[in-house]
Amino acid sequence: MATGIDISEFIVASPDICNARPRIAGTRITIQSLVMDHKTGMSAEAIAKEYPQLSLAQIYSALAYYHANKEQIEADIDAYLADCEDWESRYRAGEL
Repeated sequence: MATGIDISEFIVASPDICNARPRIAGTRITIQSLVMDHKTGMSAEAIAKEYPQLSLAQIYSALAYYHANKEQIEADIDAYLADCEDWESRYRAGEL
């Protein structure tokens, strides 16, 4: 009988990497990044083509993690988008 893979091993968070945001183990690819792609309509397969270093299992694990921790990941996305808006505003105002 084949042994299964513990998908929780695919997701890690470290205080000193990616601002402690959850990410795919062994990479700096955050769950937030993959979810943002998925929310634009990209399928897991399309995301895999954009990130060939990831397996479909890793991508599906990221999406499962998102659904299990939706409030946290949505807060990360909101904070990221607010930062982007702030930087854009400052750039347009000539502050950068």
